[in-house]
Amino acid sequence: MKRPFAVLMIVFLFQLLLIAQTNVLTSYNIFNIKNVSAVEVSPDLNYAVYTLNVPRSFSDKPGSEYRELHLINLTDRSSRPLIEGAVNINSIKWRSDSQKITFLARLGEDKTTCLYQISIDNGKSEKILSAGKSISSYQFSNDETYFAYVSTSNVDNRKGKLVSKGFDAEVFEEEYSDLNLYMYDVEKKESRQLTEGVSVFGFQISPDSKFIAAQIAIKNLVDDSYMFKRIFLIDVESGKRTQLIDNPGKLSAISFSPDGKHIAFVSGANINDAVSGSLFIIPSDNSKRFENIRNYTKGFIGSVTGVEWLDNNTVLFSSEEGVYTTLRTVKIDDKESEIILEPGKVTLYGFSLQKTLIGISGNSPEHPLEAFLFDTESKQLDRLTNSNPWLKDIRLAKQERIVFTARDGLEIEGVLIYPLNYKEGNRYPLITYIHGGPEACEQNGWNTSYGKWGQIAAAKDYFFFLPNYRASSGRGVDFTMMGFGDLAGKEFDDVIDGIDYLIEKGMVDKNKVGIGGGSYGGYFSAWAATKYSDRFAAAVVFVGIANQLSKAHTTDIPLEDYYVHWGIYPHENFELYLDRSPVKYAANCKTPTLILAGKEDPRIHPSQSLELYRTLKLHGKAPVRLVFYPGEGHGNRKNTSRLDYAVRTMQWFDYYLKGEGNPSNLPDKYIEFEIE
Repeated sequence: MKRPFAVLMIVFLFQLLLIAQTNVLTSYNIFNIKNVSAVEVSPDLNYAVYTLNVPRSFSDKPGSEYRELHLINLTDRSSRPLIEGAVNINSIKWRSDSQKITFLARLGEDKTTCLYQISIDNGKSEKILSAGKSISSYQFSNDETYFAYVSTSNVDNRKGKLVSKGFDAEVFEEEYSDLNLYMYDVEKKESRQLTEGVSVFGFQISPDSKFIAAQIAIKNLVDDSYMFKRIFLIDVESGKRTQLIDNPGKLSAISFSPDGKHIAFVSGANINDAVSGSLFIIPSDNSKRFENIRNYTKGFIGSVTGVEWLDNNTVLFSSEEGVYTTLRTVKIDDKESEIILEPGKVTLYGFSLQKTLIGISGNSPEHPLEAFLFDTESKQLDRLTNSNPWLKDIRLAKQERIVFTARDGLEIEGVLIYPLNYKEGNRYPLITYIHGGPEACEQNGWNTSYGKWGQIAAAKDYFFFLPNYRASSGRGVDFTMMGFGDLAGKEFDDVIDGIDYLIEKGMVDKNKVGIGGGSYGGYFSAWAATKYSDRFAAAVVFVGIANQLSKAHTTDIPLEDYYVHWGIYPHENFELYLDRSPVKYAANCKTPTLILAGKEDPRIHPSQSLELYRTLKLHGKAPVRLVFYPGEGHGNRKNTSRLDYAVRTMQWFDYYLKGEGNPSNLPDKYIEFEIE
């Protein structure tokens, strides 16, 4: 018996609907995504090597992604794995012969991170050094007679003896190990310690191999690593250490010129600048140590993220510029920089220079991080890898840069992802994603991960909005400083103004606005659920701040908080700290709020999440739930914790923004995960 044509059409359309529903990103299939994390071109320019982050199977022991090592032949663009499987390869570098690659890893029975090298011909790995303690960074001298490396000092023997007898008391912030700099003589096969009583957080060897420029702080504590690193010059032969410059604030990168006469570094513009995003160049001979130094990016509407030298007179740097990233050059005597890689070509995650070729790990709205090659002479950009071929069958929603005007007239940028099945004239629910920091910025690249809903939300027909509110990076020092001493003030007004912009354009349903984010984004989400509860129908607060007073006295970055965010200590203005605390406004809360925290978070102590939960439970007028992740810190590391977060938070938004549940109740606290 033949089916009527109308019935056949219904069946056909139903099948198309099923296909459309499966060809989208979900909270589950993002855990199939691979990402290129670093790219290095060989000295002979014939090869590139890259590390590839590969998702850990849920059938394995819970943990973070694996990181493999892969090789690309730049002549025919073929790629092959050098080391794959359950490994974690880091800090890849080429030897001068272009035949061997060095890297840090724990392989086989290693108890600590060791230095290895592998031949590209036979693919055999050999251990160069096991330092007793883990090696965190290293570099070979140009003549390859030695390499320098950083490793922690040995634990005090007295501690071990006490622990063996059952006395395991911990002395807070006094039991850290220094990060020592060592020199390993290749011929003698022996190490020599170059620093003591300080910690080295980064370094570079001079081209003549005689000196090391090191980023040094007194203590191996997070606050010191953020705020108090200074540049010292170390004589390799004698070990003599001399402070080269009193850099003006945060410090993130240093680089010798090829002739060794200059050092470029990236730092804060001043001690109160939250972003290490300004470029400086100084003589390396210490002759102008305490004279005024030139900020080469003064007035630059962007933030420098990395620096290398093209030649003795030309610095190459990457930068965030609004929602885009670029590569620029500037000469020592020039006043203005020049763009060599235009905005919008690729969103840079990292880059490395080898003569005229630049290896880039970068993404776009269409794909996660891949390996790219940029030729500084031809200005040609080539994509080298396709790590996720399955994405070609995935339907992705429209994504674009948007600009709106804040209530005080300031232009604010953001990224907007449309509902996948968007139809003009209809209004849709909105998830507003708030980045952390606030010294960070969202880019018009790939915006989907376990903690960033992006295309997952779009596939469920949400608008997904990522505002770069004032205090973000990427718009220059003045823009960043607009949030100084005014936490959740005008910077949060920018978020509200961006949401109103979308409502006024007839795109967003004002009664179905959600907000979520982690760290400072968690703070904003808690602020939204309390102080501005009438504007938000659902909130997700991840490792967020609830009480600025108690946060200031429990965080591992109290001095960073003081110098670059507040400018005052709590006792100098208790009222202001309390006024900018979500717990003060808990009684206003009518917003269903999901709170999630790492149980071992040293940055935003889990007690912050507990405070928010208790005050909302006691005084709020909406459902609230608190979820702790054992073993996790300031962000989830394990794949199981990440999946729980991705599924649970999306479930929360669906329940309260799309009417999938009773708004006065809570979703089921347990999740039946769809994994093998």
